[in-house]
Amino acid sequence: MLLARVAQWAREIPDAPAYTFVDHLGDGARHTLTWRQADLKARALAVRLGEVAGPGDRVALLLPQGLSYVVAMLGTLYAGLVAVPLFSPDLPGHASRLDHAFADAAPSVVLTTRATLPLVTEFGESVVLVDTVSDLLADEFAGLPDLDQDDLAYLQYTSGSTRAPAGVEITHGNVSANAAQLYSAFRGTPRTSTAALWLPLFHDMGLIATIMAPIVGGNHVAFMDPVAFVMKPSRWFELLASFDDVFTGGPNFAYEYCLARCTDDELAGLDLSGVQVMLNGAEPVRPATVERFNARFAPYGLRPEAHTPAYGLAEATVFVTATGRDEPARFTRFCRDSLNAGRAVPHTGDGPSSTLVSCGRPYGQEIKIAADGGHVGEIWVKGPNVARAYWQDPERTAEVFTGDGWLRTGDLGVIHDGELYVTGRVKDLVIVDGRNHYPQDIETTIQEADESIRRDHVAAFAVQGDETERLVVVAERSRRGAGVPAEEIAGRVRAAVAGGHNLAVHDFVLVEAGEVPRTSSGKIARRACREAYLAGALSGV
Repeated sequence: MLLARVAQWAREIPDAPAYTFVDHLGDGARHTLTWRQADLKARALAVRLGEVAGPGDRVALLLPQGLSYVVAMLGTLYAGLVAVPLFSPDLPGHASRLDHAFADAAPSVVLTTRATLPLVTEFGESVVLVDTVSDLLADEFAGLPDLDQDDLAYLQYTSGSTRAPAGVEITHGNVSANAAQLYSAFRGTPRTSTAALWLPLFHDMGLIATIMAPIVGGNHVAFMDPVAFVMKPSRWFELLASFDDVFTGGPNFAYEYCLARCTDDELAGLDLSGVQVMLNGAEPVRPATVERFNARFAPYGLRPEAHTPAYGLAEATVFVTATGRDEPARFTRFCRDSLNAGRAVPHTGDGPSSTLVSCGRPYGQEIKIAADGGHVGEIWVKGPNVARAYWQDPERTAEVFTGDGWLRTGDLGVIHDGELYVTGRVKDLVIVDGRNHYPQDIETTIQEADESIRRDHVAAFAVQGDETERLVVVAERSRRGAGVPAEEIAGRVRAAVAGGHNLAVHDFVLVEAGEVPRTSSGKIARRACREAYLAGALSGV
């Protein structure tokens, strides 16, 4: 299994860099663990955990992004315990998610650091400080426990885009399989290629891409805190430019954010020709984002073929499909009216269209659409990476995991020319007068209608009316929209939605930046936004 490879690399390439943390929020330096050091510290922590926990116990990771987080994850797995990858309690905007996940997992031990200890006192009495565990304890390590593929490795809490976060039971077999699948999609060179990332380690995409996938080939990964990326997104490109053979990834909103915030002065002199794969996943991939991003960064050597749309979800550990390496992103225009009616018909030039991005093909797993050929239906996934259940939630487990290995994703899509196109979420569909509308189509129309609206910060959802559902739109005001009367913006939005979708906007709420809620992966949290709207909690105009 995957864990054994850490010890393998510690023997074969002990002094090669394994994990490097770029501490932009601290001393600004790069701090590195070699493979020998990563294995040593994981063994030492496993011994310490064995003193305070036993088989089946959950261990909560309540610590900030950094090398201690990597050690905490590996050490918990070395000990044969169940990790619960969470985050430091001072992470803004995630308090309720942390409280829910912690109560649900009921961990017996908390892992943190000296710096964050004062923040975790209310989370239990059994606390281990990862950065104070003596390396000498590693000598007492009796070896990796006799783990089976079906043994539980960790609980991955979902982002909660359509319902409350749930703990997905990820086994050692699941994580080993998915790390290998992602690695095969990257087609990295063992011991040579580098990953450069800023994704949060408590999120499924960040956990697998940053900690797990590099273990497959003994590769080096350099990463930073997501807050450092948000403060100055050009840091991502500076990190990428420091390697000749590098892989990375992020959600669509991050690419939009870079377009808005990176300046020519910040990018001057950077060479991005070494970027082999730039995965775009975790939320719907927008064609306009891909085109604008590729054009913006082409002068710095970024190849358009590097931009790699992908699809995945926590219940499949994370990774499911991606376009092939060195293949340009593929866009297909479909007839919008046909899509809304559940059929994927290429657009012929008449009537409105919707352009979708191919998310490619699966790697080491199967996908199918729960509908007749050419029809839109729920995406189902099957493979060794598919989780077994939700933690202590048999009812929800029965809804999603079919019992014969198939996972019902809750996402809608179609297979066209052998590739997966994701059209939306089952629970997000806006159904007005019996006609289906995809909220992301409406949101795109709205953000293109007026530059006063902040891109990728729009939520469209339905509320129940007297006879049918009604469309509500909540949108954040952009910097360019400062001072523009709300009624003018609303008028342009209503006209655009009526003209593009033959749909009336029941209510339009313009809010200030930061009010449209997002999940931990960056998706628009439409459910949470709808709840805030119904509760009258939005301070909109």
